[in-house]
Amino acid sequence: MTASNTVLTDDFGRKHNYLRISLLEKCNLRCTYCMPADGIALSPKASLMTADEIFAIARTFVKNGVDKIRLTGGEPLLRKDFPEIVSKLSDLEVSLSITTNGILIDRHIEVLKQFNVNKINLSLDTLVSSKFHSITLRNQFEKVIDNLHLLLNNDFKVKVNVVLMKGFNENEIIDFVKLTQFLPISIRFIEFMPFAGNEWDRSKMVSQNEILSQVSTAFSSEEIQKLEDEKNFTSRNYKIKDFQGDFGIISSITNPFCDSCNRIRLTANGKIKNCLFSNSETDLLTALRNDESIEELISKSIKNKKKVRAGMVSVSEMDDPAKHFDNRSMIAIGG
Repeated sequence: MTASNTVLTDDFGRKHNYLRISLLEKCNLRCTYCMPADGIALSPKASLMTADEIFAIARTFVKNGVDKIRLTGGEPLLRKDFPEIVSKLSDLEVSLSITTNGILIDRHIEVLKQFNVNKINLSLDTLVSSKFHSITLRNQFEKVIDNLHLLLNNDFKVKVNVVLMKGFNENEIIDFVKLTQFLPISIRFIEFMPFAGNEWDRSKMVSQNEILSQVSTAFSSEEIQKLEDEKNFTSRNYKIKDFQGDFGIISSITNPFCDSCNRIRLTANGKIKNCLFSNSETDLLTALRNDESIEELISKSIKNKKKVRAGMVSVSEMDDPAKHFDNRSMIAIGG
């Protein structure tokens, strides 16, 4: 086998062709499940990847089989050199996409068009303005909604990410599904996951079964259509008959999809995480700055990937804070 077939293949035969690159750790929202209430210690600017370093690391991944790159954060559009980064990455033979909170979309929409970044994941956890402020601590609801419509009016493919939390937004599940009647969007309900500082416990989580129970109460079995799962899927997708859009469920806790995982994460300070739940990282940036090859480091990290959720096989293991308290906060990992 060639290097491109082996460097990104783990011991369970999973081939990793999807790289998620966090551009920075800062955000212009303060979502409580992502950012601890007292904030986080930000990496010094000098330890963050430059545009050239992002390109150099990404090029190595592409050389070894990556064909999808998603830019995340923090809020990736806060990077002042965002146009330069996208311009460089567009020279690689990859599909480029981005996850954003949507606030700055209008400022960057021409750049996204120019470099064919037409797949946008928009984070939006509520359709109620007052609740938006309570979860994000910012008054930006109308701006996000306006930019959602701006994207759709410019023919972008939009997925709306909704992190569900009991006592906050589980009563909006049907409202989100009904959005897909007239808008060509994909709603993705995401189970609340444990990260440093977000005070996770299972009682706050809305499971896949609970979501489907609500949907089956609001719609008939003839109306609810199960869509075919994509290769390497994270979301189990459904559609209401005759609606323009669809909805899916990302159930990392109650019904994980680890068997087909093809994702790798690169943090803003140049460290690879082979699993979202893993607290171990491999420093690529230091090696790159020392003019050392990073392929062996990448390969070793991939080979060390556990079969399921960084070794947490059961949900009861997820209940143990000691298993994940020293993982990064979500804002420092990248969405």
